[in-house]
Amino acid sequence: MSAATPTATLSPAVPISESPALSTAGRRRRGPTPARILAFVILAVLALAWLIPVLWAVLTSFKTEAEAAAMPVSIIPDSGFTLKAYLNVLTEGLVPRWAWNSLLTSALVTVITVAISTLAGYALSRLKFTGRQMIITLIVASIMIPGQILIVPLFHLMLNLNLVDTYWGIILPQVVAAPMVFILKKFFDQIPFELEEAALMDGASRLRIFWSIVLPLSRPILGAVAIFVFIGAWNNFLWPFIVVNDASLMTLPTGLQTVISAYGIQYAQNMAQAVLAALPLIVVFMFFQRQIIKGVATTGIAGT
Repeated sequence: MSAATPTATLSPAVPISESPALSTAGRRRRGPTPARILAFVILAVLALAWLIPVLWAVLTSFKTEAEAAAMPVSIIPDSGFTLKAYLNVLTEGLVPRWAWNSLLTSALVTVITVAISTLAGYALSRLKFTGRQMIITLIVASIMIPGQILIVPLFHLMLNLNLVDTYWGIILPQVVAAPMVFILKKFFDQIPFELEEAALMDGASRLRIFWSIVLPLSRPILGAVAIFVFIGAWNNFLWPFIVVNDASLMTLPTGLQTVISAYGIQYAQNMAQAVLAALPLIVVFMFFQRQIIKGVATTGIAGT
């Protein structure tokens, strides 16, 4: 007696290219949708609106003072472009000195701020101690306090410490950055604690773990924080303007303001000064834009 062998009915194979899921994804990637076109147009208009003043400033900086103030306004001057405004800025004023002061103070503010914020953020993320939650609450609350409110007490403090008209008077009040502490704390919360537990079991100290494990994993966010702090310190006008009266110690934003007040409006030289002041930031962004984008994308700064 023979047993009947069941036969399986095989359905024809569906080509991969005709799979419903893949075909849907292919349709999504195939061509621009009206929403994408509209978004591109809006972004292009916004980018153009931002670039036109920058382009106008650059073109004006290559004109003579007479052509920069001439009416009607011309994009290309009749006598051609010239470097006279840049030569006057670099040779007749203290712009190179002010640029050096900005570079020195911004670099020191960046290094000290990143060091303090990193240690504070790691301590708040990993160490359990009395008052920890209260400190976190105070840090978050301090982010909502405008910095202008602290100008008077900070100036009195610098005056009592004899730090007015000094580099340290510019630097020290800027090195405590509550937003950066909170950002780094949120990043350290995302690092798996199992990595540190394994190092603790091997006998590593907390400082060794922080230096050898946590910091190498934090390079993207540390790079982004450093660039943000540097840009903020470089562009800071109010505090250096208040704490420094000596022209040789002024930073670039404050020094340029004194030139404008003393000599009146000289359009070509003002635009040349603005271009020179923005040039270091453009260079920093060009070299470190990958770190900025990676830091924002991987740590969710916008969401914190």
